[in-house]
Amino acid sequence: MKPFRIIDTGLREGRAQMAFDQAMIDLHKAGKIPDTLRFLQFPPTALVGRHQDLSAELRLDACKAAGVGVGRRITGGGALYLDEGQFGWELVFHRDTLGVTNLGDLAKEICEAAAYGLSKLGINARYRPRNDIEVDGRKVSGTGGFFDGSTFFYQGTVLVDMDAEKMVSLLNIPDAKLAKHAALTAAQRIVTLKELLKGKAPSIAEVKQALLEGFAQKLGLNMVPAPLTDAEEQLADKLYHDEIGTNEFVHEIDGLGKRPEILKGSFTGNGGTIFAHLRLEGPLNNRLREVVISGDFFVTPPRKIYDLEAALRGTLTNEIAQTVKTFFANSNVGLLSATPDDFTAALENAIGQSA
Repeated sequence: MKPFRIIDTGLREGRAQMAFDQAMIDLHKAGKIPDTLRFLQFPPTALVGRHQDLSAELRLDACKAAGVGVGRRITGGGALYLDEGQFGWELVFHRDTLGVTNLGDLAKEICEAAAYGLSKLGINARYRPRNDIEVDGRKVSGTGGFFDGSTFFYQGTVLVDMDAEKMVSLLNIPDAKLAKHAALTAAQRIVTLKELLKGKAPSIAEVKQALLEGFAQKLGLNMVPAPLTDAEEQLADKLYHDEIGTNEFVHEIDGLGKRPEILKGSFTGNGGTIFAHLRLEGPLNNRLREVVISGDFFVTPPRKIYDLEAALRGTLTNEIAQTVKTFFANSNVGLLSATPDDFTAALENAIGQSA
C-alpha cells in the first residue's frame, strides 16, 4: 500500500482554491509535503482552463449579474461551472508512486479508480477517454492534470447536484463539442448523481468515502487524514495575491477573437480543440510575427505552450510543420491525446484565413 495524506480545504473562493493547487505542487516538488489527496468545494464559480480565451468561454456579463466568481485553473481542459452542489478531488504525487509515468496511462488509471469508487453509490460509472467519467454517455465527472518535473498533479470534479440551466447560461459551449457527444444541449451532456439516483442526492461525505475506497482498492493507496500545513496556507496566500488571484492572471488570455487584425484558425481532434491566433509579417507576408495558442487541450507542464509560441515566432509559413515537429521532439513535453500534427493543423488553418 502506498501512503497518501488526505486533506480537505472545504469551501473557499475559486481563485484561492487554484492558488492552493499551485502551493501543493511547489511544496511537493521541494519535498516539503508527501503524496496527497485533497478534497475541495466552491461557492458559485466559473473556471476556464489554463490555455483558454476567457471571454470566448464564459459569458462574463451573465457571471457578474449572477454574482458568480470567475477564475483560471492551472490545468488545461475546458470551462466549467461549480457550486456547493459539487466538489473537487485532487492527487499530487511523485511520478514513480504508481509505477506509471505516461500522462495518458496515468489519467486512465486514476479515472478508472474514481469510476470504480463512484459505482459503489449504485451507478454504472465508466472512464471515457480522454478525461471524462460518464454514465450512459453523460458526464458525471471531468478530470485533468499534468507533470511538473517529477511531481504529478491530477484533479477532478463530481456533479452531485447542480442547476444545469444556470451552467448553460454562464458558459459559451460550442455546438461542435455537443455534437461530438450526440447531445442536443449542454444540460443533456451532463448528469448529476441526484438525477442518476432518482432524485435523492447522496451526501458529499458519502461521495468522498466512495472515491476513497475506489482509490484505495484500484490504486493501492493507504490514505490517512491529516491537517493542512502552515507552509501550504502561507504559500497559497502568497500565490493568490501575487498571481493566481489577480485579474491579470485570469484575463491573461482574453478577447483574441475580437481583434480583426489577428488571423484565427482551429483544429478539433481527440485531444480537444486548439485555436491558433497569429499575425504575419515580411515582404511576402509569409513569416509568423506573433503567435498565441489557446484551447482546452492538455500540455504538460502547461508553461511549455509559451515555449512553443516562442519557437514559432519568425518561422516561415511553409516551415511551420517542421518547427512544430522539432519542438515536440526536442522538448520534454507531454500531451494528453493531442498530437503535434493537431497544433500544425490549427496554425495552417489560421494562415488559410489570409488568402
